[in-house]
Amino acid sequence: MHKLIVVNNPQEWPLHVPDVEVVSARSYLLDPKYADLDRAKVFNFCRSYRYQAIGYYVSLLAAARGHKPIPSISTIQDMKSQTVVRLMSGELDELIQKSLNTIRSERFTLSIYFGKNITEKYEKLSAELFKLFEAPFVRAEFLKTDRWSLQSIGPIGAREIPNYHHDFVIQATTQFFSGRRPSVRAKSVERYNMAILFDPEAKDRASDSGAIAKFVKAAGRLGIRADVIGKEDFASIAEYDALFIRDTTNVNHHTYRFSRRALAEGLVVVDDPESILKCTNKVYLAELLDQREILAPKTMIVHKDNMDQIVPQLGLPCILKKPDSAFSQGVVKAESDEDVAKKIEEMLEGSDLVIAQEFLPTPFDWRIGIFDRKPLYACKYHMASKHWQIVHRDDGQEERYGRVETLPVELAPSAVVRTALKAANLIGNGLYGVDLKQVGRKCYVIEVNDNPTIMASFEDAILKDALYERIMEVFLQRLERRRQGIQS
Repeated sequence: MHKLIVVNNPQEWPLHVPDVEVVSARSYLLDPKYADLDRAKVFNFCRSYRYQAIGYYVSLLAAARGHKPIPSISTIQDMKSQTVVRLMSGELDELIQKSLNTIRSERFTLSIYFGKNITEKYEKLSAELFKLFEAPFVRAEFLKTDRWSLQSIGPIGAREIPNYHHDFVIQATTQFFSGRRPSVRAKSVERYNMAILFDPEAKDRASDSGAIAKFVKAAGRLGIRADVIGKEDFASIAEYDALFIRDTTNVNHHTYRFSRRALAEGLVVVDDPESILKCTNKVYLAELLDQREILAPKTMIVHKDNMDQIVPQLGLPCILKKPDSAFSQGVVKAESDEDVAKKIEEMLEGSDLVIAQEFLPTPFDWRIGIFDRKPLYACKYHMASKHWQIVHRDDGQEERYGRVETLPVELAPSAVVRTALKAANLIGNGLYGVDLKQVGRKCYVIEVNDNPTIMASFEDAILKDALYERIMEVFLQRLERRRQGIQS
């Protein structure tokens, strides 16, 4: 297996680790030889893991390529959330108190190098924190009021490592490369109570109130009590056995925090955090589809140094997408060179990478709903009248939608369904909506959506109540497997 240390600038990397290649973040992201590696461990030492910064994309695209990034995107998000930090470290409270009981000051900083600390006394605490936040070099900050508590945890830059730590760090790194990764303990499920996270006032929501009522009834018929909860109910998640998110998801959003908390508590979770991370970022999806050779519109991952290649490679008009665009927002059509330059510059102000795609005009997009690797429904989402998207928002943000035509899955073109399943299976076994365009005999995957829209009288037009029951049956199967100690 290839072993890569990825840094912003290799010339600033101060450590020599045997049998490991040091590569710049930009080279790892853009050089085809790294994208084509079959197996690789990617140790991400970039200076910042900020959302949509270059370090964030190193871990994101490593996952898309089938490489093993450390830290993973999930870990990066966990470290940035004070709520998650306190939640996940809570089970280590006794160890924290015991390890720090001789510290006289009110603050303490612990430097952790692949789960190890240079002082033997803190070895066990360092190892347990590494299991929760698996990142190469991290700094854990503790504060003592009545008791010690973990306040924050974040990356240590290579240049911040003291010289007298270098030999120890090289030893810890070398040992980790040849060692086994720690496992996460599972938590058994005792009761079948489900929380459905839903905001009836949200503008862009995954379900309407009618669909939510049908989900609750379907759950009840299968012996699952379903409560509809809101974002103010975060503290009550541990009371449930399953969480079903029907709010629009995003990484920097309460839905992701709910998902992470539910997973940590051992719940059956849809959408799971990994699906949210993968589906909400168009850069990840573009790389994933390309790596697995699934047909998609011709796509470029754009950064400030290749902006001038968009028009020569994709032609005009072309589509420009923010990495975390949803519900047709953050997606624009550029008609001219000037239009491309202006819109790309605006998008790059918020992200180091954005997506550009060729424009494939079609009268409708296919949407195939998939859960547990099985197709549930097939819809044609027609474009809004005199518009190139399903939703047309005018300057006053008034919205016009194209019509929705629902078909039995069996009547949808088999190539469309097969392609949708192939794409969704790359993400996981969750609930997904795969959008595709059919041009002649070719099927192009536009995107894979977590948390797909399921509205009363639209997506359920063919299956009716059976659609909701099929979804709840998957929850029931997973709850029973969890009770028996079988991982899904």
